[in-house]
Amino acid sequence: MRRLTGCLRLLRMLGHIISGLWIAAVRLPRLPALQQSAQVQAWSLALLGHAGVSLQVFGQPPVAGPMLLVANHISWLDIPVMHAARHCRFVSKADVRSWPLIGTLATAAGTLYIERTSRRDALRVVHLMRDALKAGEVLAVFPEGTTGDGRALLPFHANLLQAAISADVSAQPVGLRFIDRASGETSHAPSYLGNETLWNSLWRTLCAPPIAAVVHFGEPEPAASRDRRAWSEHLRCTVDALRQS
Repeated sequence: MRRLTGCLRLLRMLGHIISGLWIAAVRLPRLPALQQSAQVQAWSLALLGHAGVSLQVFGQPPVAGPMLLVANHISWLDIPVMHAARHCRFVSKADVRSWPLIGTLATAAGTLYIERTSRRDALRVVHLMRDALKAGEVLAVFPEGTTGDGRALLPFHANLLQAAISADVSAQPVGLRFIDRASGETSHAPSYLGNETLWNSLWRTLCAPPIAAVVHFGEPEPAASRDRRAWSEHLRCTVDALRQS
């Protein structure tokens, strides 16, 4: 029965992704920025539904930018989950761009890509982020730099926070987790770790009992007098508390 459920969800997701490719190529370029954001948010929420994932949002998402969202990272689902809760531009590792179908959609949604092993590329992305924040945009980063198992929070990399400091923009911590809708217990089905393939994580998620993605927005905070490392550590502690609340 779980395999049958997984197959049905997969078919619905593929149909929705194909429609998303058409929207990205034809409709989005013709829409003003606010309508583009609304379109991406609605599409992302529908994608979650096709995957058997509902959305629970706590706290107040930013009504408008500029803002830098700082979240923990568990799964390939994190990006559509965040888009469904509040559309934003992501800073993501460069290999996401080459993911089948998903990479095309991520690019259409305005994702900024970074080669995490290159300090020069990190500096380039920080400058792009600073300019986007100064232009009033909402950006989102995963400072862990990779996905964790949802049990323990990995150390935060502070480099990208420099963009918010340079633009004099607040950061808003966001805690993410996935739970089994029936029991309320943490679900590790969407996790995407190590050498695991995207397909394995996707299939496990589609075959799982109904899941809820929980997004908990904390209070925005400025860097104040803190340098990026001290600010990063404080944000990590806040995100850690939010994801467990």
